Amino acid sequence: MPLPARLAALAQQHGIATSFDDWRGRSTEASESTVTAILAAMGITESSDPGPVPSGTASVVSDPHAYLGVPESLGDGPAWGFAVQLYSVRSRRSWGVGDLGDLATLARWSAELGADYILINPLHAAEPVAPLQPSPYLPSSRRFWNPLYIRVEDVPEFAQVDAEEQAVIEALAASVHDELDGAELIDRDTSWNAKRAALELLHRAPRNAERDAAYSAFRELHGDALTGFATWNALAVGHGVDSRLWPEELRDPASAAVAEFATGHPTEIDFEMWLQWVLDEQLESVQATAKAAGMSIGIMHDLAVGVHPGGADAWRNRSVYAGGVRVGAPPDAYNQIGQDWQQPPWRPDRLAERDYAPFRDLIRNVLRHAGGVRIDHIIGLFRLWWIPEGASPAEGTYVRYDHEAFIGILIEEARRVGAVIVGEDLGVVEPSARVYLKEHGILGTSILWFERGQDGEPLPAEQWRELCLASATTHDLPPNAGYLEGVHVELRDRLGLLERPVQEEREADEQDRSSWLAELRRRDLLAGEATVEDTVTALHRYLRLAPSRLLNVALTDAVGDRRTQNQPGTDESQYPNWQIPLSGPDGKPLLLEDVLVSDRAQALAAAIDGR
Repeated sequence: MPLPARLAALAQQHGIATSFDDWRGRSTEASESTVTAILAAMGITESSDPGPVPSGTASVVSDPHAYLGVPESLGDGPAWGFAVQLYSVRSRRSWGVGDLGDLATLARWSAELGADYILINPLHAAEPVAPLQPSPYLPSSRRFWNPLYIRVEDVPEFAQVDAEEQAVIEALAASVHDELDGAELIDRDTSWNAKRAALELLHRAPRNAERDAAYSAFRELHGDALTGFATWNALAVGHGVDSRLWPEELRDPASAAVAEFATGHPTEIDFEMWLQWVLDEQLESVQATAKAAGMSIGIMHDLAVGVHPGGADAWRNRSVYAGGVRVGAPPDAYNQIGQDWQQPPWRPDRLAERDYAPFRDLIRNVLRHAGGVRIDHIIGLFRLWWIPEGASPAEGTYVRYDHEAFIGILIEEARRVGAVIVGEDLGVVEPSARVYLKEHGILGTSILWFERGQDGEPLPAEQWRELCLASATTHDLPPNAGYLEGVHVELRDRLGLLERPVQEEREADEQDRSSWLAELRRRDLLAGEATVEDTVTALHRYLRLAPSRLLNVALTDAVGDRRTQNQPGTDESQYPNWQIPLSGPDGKPLLLEDVLVSDRAQALAAAIDGR
């Protein structure tokens, strides 16, 4: 049923799609209730005066084509690196969760194998106290970092505290190891409870004049953003980690009640700022380690799509976020009921009014000590799928953003520090968006299993995109050892995520995988009754045939892991997303020390390296 003319006109004026093509190519109409709800989230009703829609004044680089997307140091050949869920890679020194000390070790080892970068999961800030959100893609803040990843013993003040306090810290570490070593799931809460107690001790330790000056400079650099973030954290310790449930007078960061709280709690707020300084120091050290080891890129961070609706960013920048709606994704071939990411979207008009400052700030900070950034769901810079509260993911529609402003800022900040930008452009994507990204030197993403021609057959590697990061899997699929066994179909069936009968899904999946195995055999990369390990190696050798500038190996593939790290469309009550430790083929958790001596890992690295 067509929308009323005035409603349709308002929707068009504010970038709300009244119709769109679904993943099967069928034209679909947005419902009147959906459009009305999304307009209301923008402060627009049917009786509103249309008025002008604010346009962004964000700086756009004058010559975007001068940004080539990859550093000159890469040369003409492809570069490769590992993709790592850092929290899952535990060592004998880390406190039950992989940390920045482990990342430095991984960087040195990877560089020795020929890697030019390590792509890690988002390290965005989580809640300051347990329970911590497991998903790195639903952070409290994208602007700041998660202190869970601090290596306590590498904080300079650790060497300054007295023997008694060091003994307390060592006892805290021992208690974590006693409880978590060999655990079947990652337990962030136990790790962080102990680590926070240790860091509170170190925060009270005296600092010399040089370090005091460095800390002061850090606070000045990050200014009000850091103070606001730290204030939210201090409030959350006492009032809970969802600011939507706080007393009314504390929900507004500019209120007198918040100012009064800040005046009365300087130590608690300073502790939260100090944690960010410590993180900044350790992130800088890791990137320096990676570059010194010979990596041309070093650490590549991952930028999540959005934030928790009750978290620090949504509180600090409350006027920029739309209420009454959530971000997600429409149904597609792999997630046939759609996805609800439980995140509030940015309001395009409010971003423009603020000259896109919130976006520029977070991009500048994520690239501060990095050689690159992967933008999760980069198509969200063009349009996002908004879902009204109470509606299913399938009942949403697209809202457009000023992609020229977003991309201009990305290029400007990346070019300033010589960083690589990789856009995750999978799923339902307008072809024009991919063209725009390519023209502006931003790399796309190619996943082998999804690369097919118009005839539905595997797309020969030579026809893949040059400006892209090519991989044989992604964190939303099981590692290839599991994918080859069809565990993704069985898991989605068990969780009720299939739209068609499971047997039909199994047959389609088997056909898809068989067509790729036939392509590997056609290229003489696989022969006879190959083992799973042989097949995984062949898949990565196939990547070398593509012109793609960046190649990627999941660390899970390198050690023969089988378990799915994340099943889109589920929460932790259905599946332990983002809580799976790095494991071997037998399903038993591995330590980082096991990885460093793994013949399997070294053999796969040699295959992708071309040796």
